[in-house]
Amino acid sequence: MSGDAENDHGAVVESNGVSEAKEDSPGGASESLSKRQRKRLAKAQQWEEQRELRKQKRKERKQKKREERQTQGDEGAEFTGRKRQRREAEPSSLRLVVDCSFDSLMVIKDVRKLHRQIQRCYAENRRAAHPVQFYLTSIGGQLRQNLDERDKGWVNWKDIQVKAEHFQEVMRKEDLVYLTSDSPNVLKELDETKAYVIGGLVDHNHHKGITFERAQELGIDHAQLPLGDFVKMNSRKVLAVNHVFEIMLAYLEKRDWREAFFTVLPQRKGAVPLEGEEQDTDEDTPPKQKDQEEDEGSSDGDSESAQPITQKGANTQDQSDGKQKEKDTAISQSKETPQTGASTK
Repeated sequence: MSGDAENDHGAVVESNGVSEAKEDSPGGASESLSKRQRKRLAKAQQWEEQRELRKQKRKERKQKKREERQTQGDEGAEFTGRKRQRREAEPSSLRLVVDCSFDSLMVIKDVRKLHRQIQRCYAENRRAAHPVQFYLTSIGGQLRQNLDERDKGWVNWKDIQVKAEHFQEVMRKEDLVYLTSDSPNVLKELDETKAYVIGGLVDHNHHKGITFERAQELGIDHAQLPLGDFVKMNSRKVLAVNHVFEIMLAYLEKRDWREAFFTVLPQRKGAVPLEGEEQDTDEDTPPKQKDQEEDEGSSDGDSESAQPITQKGANTQDQSDGKQKEKDTAISQSKETPQTGASTK
């Protein structure tokens, strides 16, 4: 019996000209490969054998494209890709700093959100008409770990200064202006010799006023964006890091705060222009989106536009009239019912 078992273990079965080596199953029984399994193995083997060939073909295609671009003549005039846009950019001397010293106040979920906001800032600055001098300071802790684990290419980012030190150790105190919505000072113009600091914190209003307190503790200048001069919002005037960053970039390009705000602010913020400025924004707002924004603005009483309020009042009146008619009909039917019963009786 033992000799037969050994022969079965080493046996080779010939089927349709294909040799199949038997494998021992966990229970000791041997099973041959199915036709589908053989095909999969053959495809996998062919894929591995052609790996170098595919690599060589990719190199040839890249080389061909490179030669075609070189033979086009005036490459700079015809090529309209991102590299050409980058060459036409006029860098600004203004410095924008994301203060990442609030790492210990955030849970990992919020740290990841901050990571995505920083990625957005970097991408927007790379394609901006007037890119700023971008600084990340106090990098460390959870944020640094998240960057290393989820975005390993961040170490190769260009046109950005990443510092483990606090921003006060990197820049002069008199050049610093902390941007915080709690500041009583309103920013009217940008001074491109200054370094504007944005608090790198995602806290869902758990730490209200902390950036303003930090600026006061450090004894540096502080200011808020002139949001209240141009915009009515349903929510608090606290914006995400990337929104503040993008508004600053937009202002450097347009030199108009109102345009900068309405270019960047998300619709979910319920942002509507102040009284007397609605006409210009209607042209760029699709009808559906405009109606939604007006409804959102009027729901909390923040919108100063008369149209959505009147329309809402009219709708309420129509609904009340309809309810009154239904009530009158029900009363009349209830009166008719006993009379019919009395006559029948």
